[in-house]
Amino acid sequence: MTTQVPSADPATAPVTLVASDLDRTLIYSSAALQLAVPDAEAPRLLCVEVYDHKPLSYLTETAAALLDELARTTVFVPTTTRTREQYGRIHLPGPAPRFAICANGGHLLVDGESDRDWQRRVARRLAEECASLAEVRAHLLAAADPAWLLKERVAEDLFAYLVVERPMLPEDWVKELGEWALTRGWTVSLQGRKIYAVPGPLTKSAAMNEVARRTGAALTLAAGDSLLDADLLLAADRAWRPAHGELADTGWSAPHAEVTAERGVAAGEEILRNFLRAAGEARSS
Repeated sequence: MTTQVPSADPATAPVTLVASDLDRTLIYSSAALQLAVPDAEAPRLLCVEVYDHKPLSYLTETAAALLDELARTTVFVPTTTRTREQYGRIHLPGPAPRFAICANGGHLLVDGESDRDWQRRVARRLAEECASLAEVRAHLLAAADPAWLLKERVAEDLFAYLVVERPMLPEDWVKELGEWALTRGWTVSLQGRKIYAVPGPLTKSAAMNEVARRTGAALTLAAGDSLLDADLLLAADRAWRPAHGELADTGWSAPHAEVTAERGVAAGEEILRNFLRAAGEARSS
């Protein structure tokens, strides 16, 4: 059954919608923390994800308090390329978000359940506007070298990704794959050890705009670090990207998008402060 969410009363609804990527934007693995201070001065960390009985993702305790405040004063929408199952492993501080965007916009969760109407709309666009997952997956497997390919996965029957030995990956392989994919309406993104192939119509921005419509949000804020976040940042009224990650590596910029001064987990804290500051300015204007 499709979840129906009534339009919010403008007099009582939160003014600001915050759509933020998670991995390497708000939460960080041990390898991505980039703690640039002496051990004695390192911030206290809060684990927000455990997988296979091991702690996996963190944010600082200060960031946790900021996120709690943000979730209570705005429409905070976790926005991720993770599948619903992978997103479910994350336990963020603060009240549970009413909305969440998973599978790069393929699933819009409302109170934890995927909205079926949104699923149908996504499926229709994919069928009409780009090559099939089967075609792209077959090309990925044929083009990848077993010498550096560790795993191949399909996410939610929507897109595919490879897990690779990054040091062994040929320098131009991702660029060539991206050129091939572009002619078929797909996008390629390299994030850590993962190479994502995602249909062009499958976007975080479309899902964010749908949440903004349903909630009556007057201001949208966004953050992200990868090329798969670029459309989200462009669609928001104001945006931030960390000084690390795929967007930083490619020199991506936009007039309304700011770059953090910090890197790693400290950048996540900085982004949350910027969200709260912008939301506060909107409430007082």
